Amino acid sequence: MATIKLMHAKLHRVRVTEANRHYVGSVTIDSDLLAQVGILPLEEVEIVNIDNGNRWSTYVLPGEAGSGKICPNGGGALLCKEGDTLIIWANEQCDRAEILTSGHQARVLIAD
Repeated sequence: MATIKLMHAKLHRVRVTEANRHYVGSVTIDSDLLAQVGILPLEEVEIVNIDNGNRWSTYVLPGEAGSGKICPNGGGALLCKEGDTLIIWANEQCDRAEILTSGHQARVLIAD
């Protein structure tokens, strides 16, 4: 079975609400946002800051539901500042033959 890595969830153009460098890594994200796109707590995500081009990967911690919180922690906090715009996405391994047969669709939330 040949597998390929495909994006399954994306938070597009979300704004950093705070950056906490005095924390042991990760990114804290409003749990409602996570549920809307299907990203799980502790899942690895890729992040790009579209204001300065910085990119990193980390894992997700669920934040307070309804808070709108997007808070890079630890080293990631050094790659952004409050108000920066991020794209955050998660990938999954998929069976290539199955995708060619039935397709693939990611869940995407575009922030306004």
